[in-house]
Amino acid sequence: MTIAAVRTHRLSAPLHTPFVTALRRATTVETLIVEVVDTDGRSGFGEAPQVWQVTGASIAGAESCVEQILGPALAGLDADDLLTNCARTRRAVAGNEAAKCAVDVALHDLAARRAGLPLVRLLGGTALRVPTDVTLAAGDPDALAAAAAARTAEGFTVLKVKVGTDAAGDLARVRAVRAAAGPAARIRLDANQGWLPREAVRVIRGIEDAGLDVELVEQPVARRDLDGLAWVSDRVDTPILADEAVFDVRDLVEVIRRRAADMVNVKLAKCGGLAPARTLLDLAAAHDIGTVVGSMMEGPIGLGAAASLVAAYGTTAVSDLDAAWWLASSPVVGGIRYEGATVVLPAGPGLDVGLS
Repeated sequence: MTIAAVRTHRLSAPLHTPFVTALRRATTVETLIVEVVDTDGRSGFGEAPQVWQVTGASIAGAESCVEQILGPALAGLDADDLLTNCARTRRAVAGNEAAKCAVDVALHDLAARRAGLPLVRLLGGTALRVPTDVTLAAGDPDALAAAAAARTAEGFTVLKVKVGTDAAGDLARVRAVRAAAGPAARIRLDANQGWLPREAVRVIRGIEDAGLDVELVEQPVARRDLDGLAWVSDRVDTPILADEAVFDVRDLVEVIRRRAADMVNVKLAKCGGLAPARTLLDLAAAHDIGTVVGSMMEGPIGLGAAASLVAAYGTTAVSDLDAAWWLASSPVVGGIRYEGATVVLPAGPGLDVGLS
C-alpha cells in the first residue's frame, strides 16, 4: 500500500480556563491537523500547534508547508516504510518543525493502524497510563493558591507554576502555592524565559533559603542566552530544565557541552516529531541529562503522541502532558482521556482518534 493523499484540517477549540505564561495568554487551542491516507483508505493523524511566541509556527505557515512541500514529497511512497518516510519529511524543508511534527506523527499513527497496534506498542512500550503534572497559569498569589488547592483536590500531585512575569513577586507566589498545596505536593516552576540571569539566581536562592522545596526550574532565562543559563545553573542547587533553549540535537549538544542545564524538556512540535524526539531522549540519557516530555497547547492528537512516547521510553521526571486537559471539550472523536493526574491512552490501533 502507498500513500495516496496528505490532507490538512484547521481546528480551533476553546479552553475552560485562560492559559497565561510570561510569553502569552491563550483562550483557545489553534492547531492544524494533518491526515495521511493510504490507498486502502486508512488515515493517520498528526498535529501542528500554532505557538507564535515559542516556535513561531502558524497554522497558515504549517498548512502551506504540508500542502506545497511535505505532502507532494510523500505521495506514492510505501506507507509501511516508516523510517524512510520520516527521514524524507525531515530533509524536505528547513525549519518548519511543527509542520514536520504533524506529518511525522501522522506517519507513525498510520503505520500503527496498519499494524493493528496502539501507537505505544509501535514505539516499543506497553503501558496505557501515564502520569502528568498540571500547570497553574501565571497570576497573583491568591489566584495561584486557589488553583493549587483545586488541582490537588482533583488528585494532581505535581504542580507546574508559571512565573517570570514579575521577579519581585515570584517568591510570594511560590510561598502561596506551597501553603495551599501542602508539603506532599511536588512543585516545579516555569519562568518561560522571563528572568534575567541575576534575577533568576536571586529568586531561586530565595526559594531555596525559604525551604519551599521546588523540584526544578524550567527555562529561567532567554532561549539564546546559554551563557546566562549556565551561569544560573552553576549558582543554584535546584535543577534547571532547558525548554526553549533546546529545539533540536545541535541545541542539546551545545547545552551538554556548556553544562548549561541539568535537564531537558523534549517537545514534539519543537523538534519535528517522534523520530527526532527519540534521538533527543537517547542523547540526554547518554549524558546523564534528566528528561521530561512536554506539550505546547496541542489537542488530543499531539498530546496522544507525546504521551505514547513517554509510555514507551520513560522520562526521569513526571512529564508535562496536561495540554489537552485545558480544553473545554474534546474537538476530536476518541483518543486520550484524563483520569485525575493520569493520561489514559486508547487501546485501539494508532492514536485511535478521528475528526468529528
